[in-house]
Amino acid sequence: MEYLPQIVFAIALIIGVGYFARNVKRIKRNINLGRDEDVSDNKSQRWKNMTMIALGQSKMVKRPIAGILHVIVYVGFVIINIEVLEIIIDGLTGKHRIFSSAGTIYDVLIASFEILAFLVLVAVIVFWLRRNVIKLKRFLSSEMKGWPKNDGNIILYFEVVLMCLFLTMNATDLQLQLNGAEGYANAGSFPVSQYLLPLFDGLSNATLIAIERSAWWLHILGILVFLNYLYFSKHLHILLAFPNTYYGNLKPKGQFGNLEEVTNEVKMMMDPNVDPFAAPPEGAEAAVPAKFGASDVQDLSWVNLMNAYSCTECGRCTSECPANQTGKKLSPRKIMMDTRDRLEEVGKNIDANKGEFKDDGKQLLGDYITNEELWACTSCNACVEACPISIDPLNIIMQMRQYLVMEQSAAPMELNNMMTNIENNGAPWPYNQMDRLNWKNE
Repeated sequence: MEYLPQIVFAIALIIGVGYFARNVKRIKRNINLGRDEDVSDNKSQRWKNMTMIALGQSKMVKRPIAGILHVIVYVGFVIINIEVLEIIIDGLTGKHRIFSSAGTIYDVLIASFEILAFLVLVAVIVFWLRRNVIKLKRFLSSEMKGWPKNDGNIILYFEVVLMCLFLTMNATDLQLQLNGAEGYANAGSFPVSQYLLPLFDGLSNATLIAIERSAWWLHILGILVFLNYLYFSKHLHILLAFPNTYYGNLKPKGQFGNLEEVTNEVKMMMDPNVDPFAAPPEGAEAAVPAKFGASDVQDLSWVNLMNAYSCTECGRCTSECPANQTGKKLSPRKIMMDTRDRLEEVGKNIDANKGEFKDDGKQLLGDYITNEELWACTSCNACVEACPISIDPLNIIMQMRQYLVMEQSAAPMELNNMMTNIENNGAPWPYNQMDRLNWKNE
């Protein structure tokens, strides 16, 4: 019985971390369903982007109120979890505040953790008020109803509970230290939780120990639950923001890449030694026809799919989108959410069919994202510029447009007219080439 708490703690830790590892493996599998994309160029710039954008939160603070509050929560979340290391060691060894021998350094750390915990509480309350009382417009879009709205609130409740447990644990620990309880030697500095002492005044040491231990257990178990909740939440960006900013697009905004399939076709047409109508050699497999653009998640690149999993659903992209501002159905945030939802659906299909995807009669284009949304985009890159973690909704939009034009000939009439004029007249206007310069004579 002496080692029962350590055994229970080890089992909880193994289950929590093991389930998290399983979810990470599933995310990696789903992302790798996308086609390959070479993003190995300019590593120094990529490291710089990751440091400035993901670690330094440089794009987040462009909106000062939300940005500063997010930085507080972010820094608090990272630094306070340093104490999780002590909790884990304590739980496995049966010790109490094993790092307390560091003396003054330990006091400074605990004091810093408490101040950050209080600031996180304040920031989270403000975030909740912005979502539920002030009701900022970007949180009221149609795609933010139901689960997305509940998810945003659940994560805020999680953070409030974890911070309160942390401060309760410290306050009862401090009271036990003041009472001279066995095993609770003076350790740490408690600038915030000291104000909670009146709540525990007059309680016996046995009761205080029960409260302190309960808060300790609930805090670490809450962190393990939170860790595994990330897979089902928009807060997956806590983990993916770093690789997402590293692999972000480095090309100038507005520069679109050539379709490899089109490039290969053009090269073949220009090669005098290639007969495009020649039959394949005997015994050779027939070539699979190239697919132009994207109609489903498997047609997108793995970077696009990682973008979808990284989306924070903050709505900055949609609030900056000129098409959305003028009442069009397009919402870049919805594009990313739809891509993630479809990718999850495909992943569950693979799991249900023992590692093989079986056609479910659905695809991203049509069942999730409509033609109307795609053609509303002005390709201005406002959404790309606004994203705080370098997500590129425009890239997905353009690939799906390419599919509509090149595979289905489903461009709007205005575009079809323009392309016909270019083909026939060498210009987008419906004038004969011989008449194109008549304007200079007027």
